[in-house]
Amino acid sequence: MKISSSLKTKRMIMFWSKLFIVFIQTGMYGWLWYNYYKDMMPVEYWRRGNWALIGLYAIFILAFSRTFGALKVGYLKTWDIMYSQILTIFCVNAVTYLQLSLINGDWKLLENSRPMWILCVADLIVVLLWALFMRWIYAIIYPPHEMLLIYGDISPDRIIRKLESRKDKYHVKEKVALSAGMDDIMERILHYNAILIGDIPAEERNQFVKYCFEKDVRCYSIPKISDIMIRNADNIDLFDCPLLLYRNNGLTYRQLFVKRCMDIGISITGILLCSPLMLGIALAIKMYDHGPVFYKQKRQTIGGVEFDILKFRSMIVDSEKHGARLAKAHDDRITPVGHFIRRTHFDELPQLFNILKGDMSFVGPRPERKEITEEYAKEIPEFPFRLKVKAGLTGYAQVYGQYNTVPYDKLKLDLTYITSYTIWLDIKLIFLTVKILFQKEKSEGVDDGQKTALKKP
Repeated sequence: MKISSSLKTKRMIMFWSKLFIVFIQTGMYGWLWYNYYKDMMPVEYWRRGNWALIGLYAIFILAFSRTFGALKVGYLKTWDIMYSQILTIFCVNAVTYLQLSLINGDWKLLENSRPMWILCVADLIVVLLWALFMRWIYAIIYPPHEMLLIYGDISPDRIIRKLESRKDKYHVKEKVALSAGMDDIMERILHYNAILIGDIPAEERNQFVKYCFEKDVRCYSIPKISDIMIRNADNIDLFDCPLLLYRNNGLTYRQLFVKRCMDIGISITGILLCSPLMLGIALAIKMYDHGPVFYKQKRQTIGGVEFDILKFRSMIVDSEKHGARLAKAHDDRITPVGHFIRRTHFDELPQLFNILKGDMSFVGPRPERKEITEEYAKEIPEFPFRLKVKAGLTGYAQVYGQYNTVPYDKLKLDLTYITSYTIWLDIKLIFLTVKILFQKEKSEGVDDGQKTALKKP
């Protein structure tokens, strides 16, 4: 497929705009280094030494921006870009200030943080103005894609509602059922520059994908579970016929060892740092209704093994006397204290002890109750596939989904994590967990009429 000169120009504009904001932030830090911190160091820095420290600051910006998505103008909503930039600035300047203190060898440098705070404020002003301006530019050069949606037996209404939440990027102008016939759909495709293929049989989907490739039509497709399984397969190039290898056996021994070491270190650090906060939450729960502080429940982890998950109690005593069910969007069982700790996810903090004990990992699929897993498995036989790795406090589905994400989509997210696992992915998800702590949609309950997250198509 040939890339038009217009598209090349658009990509060049976005590339140089990202490079520009990184250059401006690095330049601001460089000015601060030369005019303030350089003379405070115990040894004199020559030209290349100065450049190395300033260059390291640029690397920090790029690394944290990539983690939080701070440069994904157009891909993320404007507020999300601004929020990501705030987190990036805070992390970069905090790490840099710690680095300078270590180089200086005198922790008194930490007592004079005013210049770094001024840099943070200046960074915020610059990047927020940049984000707003570039969002405006993006809307001009990348208008929403007018799309044709091809669907099968499953109603397309749910996916259309999701796309409507990003009208700045996608506009489903027409929808057509697979029953309309292949020839008719092929003819309609030529009237659009983008199509979205819903959950239709693989044979027909493959024909549409090849046709769009031939005609240079942008093609979006909702992946099937098997697509996710083979997406990160290994290439075998021993023969003139390419082979794909997908082992499907969870993590390797080396990955398990490193992951367990990380879990022990993170859980111990987290318990020590969060102990004052956990004590305050415990007192608030106890003072509200004098009931138990903690809530235990049987959950499943790797291989379906059950363990007692530990949480701060966010609901009234005996909230499940009529049977287990997920929290609803307007659940009258949740206490005032519970609303706060659920919104901030602080109710999950006691699971640090589960992680230290080895019941859970810090990152992994969220553990479900056995009876809910069995109920989901009736509709989705592949749902137990997520038990190939240890359950986690946070995970891919928690970062990229919501509390009330339907089980089929949650399974896809969990399988994406399992099949593409790396230590760096764990580190990225840990940082992104900080980003989602105060996002309301991440903690919204299921609809009032639901007992589980299952929804009818």
